[in-house]
Amino acid sequence: MIAALPMYQRAENAAAHGVLWGLIRDGLRARGVSAPDALDTETDHKEGWARPDLVLSQICNLPYRALFKGRVTLIGASDYGLDGCGPGEYFSWFIVRRDDPAERPEDAAAYPLAHNDPISQSGWGAAQLWARARGFTFPAGEETGAHSVSLRRVAEGRARLAAIDAVTWRSLERWAPEEVAAVKIIGRTEASPGQSFITRAGEDPAPYAAAIADAIAALPAPEAALLGLKGIVPLPPEAYDLPLPPKPEATAA
Repeated sequence: MIAALPMYQRAENAAAHGVLWGLIRDGLRARGVSAPDALDTETDHKEGWARPDLVLSQICNLPYRALFKGRVTLIGASDYGLDGCGPGEYFSWFIVRRDDPAERPEDAAAYPLAHNDPISQSGWGAAQLWARARGFTFPAGEETGAHSVSLRRVAEGRARLAAIDAVTWRSLERWAPEEVAAVKIIGRTEASPGQSFITRAGEDPAPYAAAIADAIAALPAPEAALLGLKGIVPLPPEAYDLPLPPKPEATAA
């Protein structure tokens, strides 16, 4: 069995995620669902999503709709209480270096887009869908591997543009303030389903959703403040039916 909460976990909040998992685990077991004692922090999240013994994970809506729809059971979307979008939704901030002349994303239309992962909705997909709606495509920049690295590249002047998950941005404001101070926000993408909880295919999502909701409500105040997780929202399936963005290699620098 494997369980992971990989999408926003970092060293500073790993213990809080562990507390959350303990509450979810106990809630699952109370409902007759077997669950591992601890979170798996070693397995690559994409490998974990494909495991037949997956108990719980979080998935970005781009890999879900592109690769895993029908292969996993969707439980519900994480709600982090972001202003400017609905419950269970999120968006990304467009950032450039503070001294960059761009003031709107349109001004950066020719800038190579540094992105954490080409299968990331927040770092790649949302930005390209935003651009497509306005008649252009951002050329692909460096694949950085993490939003924190994308921020660092822009702050250092090694990348001109990035799209940063708004939930991750909250963490970066707290734990990377100097790099945040070196950049500026010039706009945001449209909202889409937030990081969604999943389990293996063929499962009834109801006991999982109930265990997660109860666990979030029972989080001690320090962990609740650290994670910022407000609830789980069962978005309609059509909310995930978004167009796929172009692959980076298909964009012209």
